[in-house]
Amino acid sequence: MSVTWILVANASHAKIYANHGPKKGLQLVKEMEHPESREKAANLVSDRVGNYQGSGSYAQPTSPKEHEAEVFAQEVAHELEEGRVNNAYDRLILIASAHFLGLLNSKLSQHARNKVTETIEKDYTRLPVKELSGHLENYIYL
Repeated sequence: MSVTWILVANASHAKIYANHGPKKGLQLVKEMEHPESREKAANLVSDRVGNYQGSGSYAQPTSPKEHEAEVFAQEVAHELEEGRVNNAYDRLILIASAHFLGLLNSKLSQHARNKVTETIEKDYTRLPVKELSGHLENYIYL
């Protein structure tokens, strides 16, 4: 039987659901929180970025909020990779805010990316399961 994982995420919250076939609905596999992504930038840093003389190059500093979003994208990608390695799913649907979806795609392994069949650029993290199911009916038979 084919199992589909559906990731619903934004920069601070993620839910992974599983669908085990037609008329089986969605079961919550894991919920992840990253409250640091919601913090004000001033609360995330204690001082300004230092200037290193003589380094020969200067990279653009990443904002603290962007850094936290990248950290969370890495955590979510790791969870999806663990599921792939353990054969927990055969197919993966990614639903995330546009910016976070880009971060997540940059962190996913090629093997996990090969499992992705649909990507939806929406933030559905606050939707109840029944409403989420309605939005997914064009992509998967629940």
